[in-house]
Amino acid sequence: MTASPIILASKSAARRAVLTGADVPFEVSVAGVDEDAVKTAMLAQGADAREVADALAEIKALKVSQGRPGFVIGSDQTLEFEGRLYDKVENLDAAAERLKAMRGKPHKLHSAVVVAKDGAPIWREVVTATLTMRDFSDAFLDHYLRTEGDQALGSVGCYRLEGPGAQLFSKIEGDYFAILGLPLMGLLELLRRHGALAT
Repeated sequence: MTASPIILASKSAARRAVLTGADVPFEVSVAGVDEDAVKTAMLAQGADAREVADALAEIKALKVSQGRPGFVIGSDQTLEFEGRLYDKVENLDAAAERLKAMRGKPHKLHSAVVVAKDGAPIWREVVTATLTMRDFSDAFLDHYLRTEGDQALGSVGCYRLEGPGAQLFSKIEGDYFAILGLPLMGLLELLRRHGALAT
């Protein structure tokens, strides 16, 4: 009997890299969810950043799982800063403003992962990390954004912790893989328990 396939319902390069690095065999099937519409509706109903991440992860997993057999991994991450939920910025000028606003202060990343099978969720986890940016200089910020370029626009916080973005921080509390966008330890255990990965 062959193991059920593992499918990542995400186009995120960081999430693909996490699974590849952990030697997890997987396919990619992008869910095509209107995330902005979901966020707007949920925030209007009083949902917080953590609940939005969880709901988006579930929607992605379910959408792909309804049409494909196997274990479908849906994941989402939200950034909460000073009580507000933030979205990705559009350009490097906006990235500079975002990083200046967060400079010297903590923010939270809520990373949610939901696994669906046969069109129903079978497991979920939401992991929160707190990251504190150091009081970096404007000169450092200019250098950082020149170095990262458009890669800084790929995450809502305008940084890649696995890259030069590590230099933006003075303190990080939380799971490294969750910060990258895919809480991994519980997910691996779930896949082993269901026979999708070797025990």
